[in-house]
Amino acid sequence: MSASADKQQAALEVAGLAAGYRNRRVLADVSLEVAGGEIVALIGPNGAGKSTLLKAVFGLCRVFSGRVSLGGEDVTRLAAHRKAARGLVLLPQGNRAFAELTVMENLQLGGYILPRPEARRRIDEVLPLFPALSGALNRPAHTLSGGERQLLAFARALILRPRVLLLDEPSVGLSPGLVSDVMEHIADIRARLGCAIVVVEQKVEQALGIADRVVAMNMGRISFDGSPDEARKEAARLFLT
Repeated sequence: MSASADKQQAALEVAGLAAGYRNRRVLADVSLEVAGGEIVALIGPNGAGKSTLLKAVFGLCRVFSGRVSLGGEDVTRLAAHRKAARGLVLLPQGNRAFAELTVMENLQLGGYILPRPEARRRIDEVLPLFPALSGALNRPAHTLSGGERQLLAFARALILRPRVLLLDEPSVGLSPGLVSDVMEHIADIRARLGCAIVVVEQKVEQALGIADRVVAMNMGRISFDGSPDEARKEAARLFLT
């Protein structure tokens, strides 16, 4: 856990969560706490329920039972846009940019729930974190490189000043060099903004390199919760090899 983590009140708490799609349960009795300013790497084999957990927390799939709390407030039944307004933000897998819109238009969409003047102020706050985007504001997003599009997705998510940022496989489709860049940006976002981050990632070793804690899932349940070093010692069991 990071030195800046708030040990008094969890930024995000998931308690006894059962969730899935229609009548199919994917998650069973999942409980998890994430402290303020903490980076948690959520790992496990395909089909373990990692992405479903992020969607359930954010309100994009059915919750059968259990509770999701943000800073102590029960937000389980809130709609996704209301959770976003409270500082819980999800960056879905592969959702990097609206290709035909300019970089600036993409950023403006990030503040869709805000008054326009406030959205503009927040864009001005976020852009210094991503110098590569500042000179490309009028370019269509499809002209950016894969890494730049991912940075644009990060910037768009940060417009809402997240207290908790949920990232679903941010490195998918990127070259190994760009994966390292993305991980550095995730660590930098935490350092600069102090938000808690939960990152689902198949590039496990890279994710462990920035994580304070590792949570592994298998068959819809949490099977491990410990430090990156402890996770490496359990590599075979946790599907890291």
